[in-house]
Amino acid sequence: MPPTGDRYDVIVIGVGGMGSATVFHLADRGLDVLGLERYDVPHTMGSSHGITRIIRRAYYEHPSYIPLIERAYDLWDDLSDETGRDVIHRTGSIDAGPEDNIVVEGSLRSCEEHDIPHEVLTSEEVTERFPGYDLPAGYKALYQPDGGFVVPEQAIVGHVEAAQAAGAEVRAREQVLEWEPTPDGGVRVETDRGTYDAENMVLAAGAWNRKFADALEGLAVPERQVLGWFQPERPSTFEPENFPVWNLKVPEGRFYGLPIYDVPGFKIGKYHHRDERVDPDDYDTEPGLEDERLLREVTANYFPEAAGPTMRLATCMFTNSPDEHFILDTLPDHPQVAVGAGFSGHGFKFASVIGEILADLAVDRDTDRPIDMFRLDRFDEA
Repeated sequence: MPPTGDRYDVIVIGVGGMGSATVFHLADRGLDVLGLERYDVPHTMGSSHGITRIIRRAYYEHPSYIPLIERAYDLWDDLSDETGRDVIHRTGSIDAGPEDNIVVEGSLRSCEEHDIPHEVLTSEEVTERFPGYDLPAGYKALYQPDGGFVVPEQAIVGHVEAAQAAGAEVRAREQVLEWEPTPDGGVRVETDRGTYDAENMVLAAGAWNRKFADALEGLAVPERQVLGWFQPERPSTFEPENFPVWNLKVPEGRFYGLPIYDVPGFKIGKYHHRDERVDPDDYDTEPGLEDERLLREVTANYFPEAAGPTMRLATCMFTNSPDEHFILDTLPDHPQVAVGAGFSGHGFKFASVIGEILADLAVDRDTDRPIDMFRLDRFDEA
């Protein structure tokens, strides 16, 4: 805790993917910053774990994400260079599905509008080049050679270490109980260990954000998510050099997956797994047989050589906004508080640039990055 009478420039609540990047960018600007994390650094209780997380330049969700992903790539490379950690790996990426589906068409549009190198492949061409795939005849795929994955635990540790080297204070296993604005326009944060004052604050607490801001009620809703890792018949087929990350629209839903890395097994998940809204402090964190069945059946249908013994199952959380786009803004009644929320299962790849944006919002109340589509007032117009 700072000496009596002193206070921080910024307090960041949550030191996961987004919070660790925010702490780093604030400290890198020479600011006096405190990061408060309820669990460990890193931990497996929220949304910023899972060994590997997809990153892709082709972005079907909306072309407006492209300038942010371009900046995120640069910042991930910078973090790797600065820390010596293997934060980002390029394997190529596949976006695939039946003819005229949004996953392929949206990804293709983003590539064409932003001159991103890509190829459009038939299902047969995908299998010939990457034998781990067995997509149905008539499916179309967009291949983008610069796609790959970020290693979330390494990214968080790298950001925290770099922030600490720049003078940041990070406290783990310290739960924030409440916060309040102070009469002079700052904030006071009470934890289970002490009380801290600051000029500004950033809410980067993932699924817990809505518990700290009434403005997020109904706009940042936690959802239970399960991931599976299955052992392939020939593991070499699913190694990073032979198997691009993928995003697939099929009759069973929309699924995503990654090559073998760091733990045994091909990794697969389904967006919005079983549509289970949850309280982050009270939900089933243990994967069950139904969770495994859902993921195994799709693996057997489209990646049959990967459908071997189960190696690992893990739960995490999505925090969904109503339109599944991010929330990046200051709180309407408290402009000294910036918030990053509602990353809806596709946010981690952007964590490096989100940290930069949240640092801007905390200090300057605005940013040069294009975030108009992520402002809170868009929901007032809905």
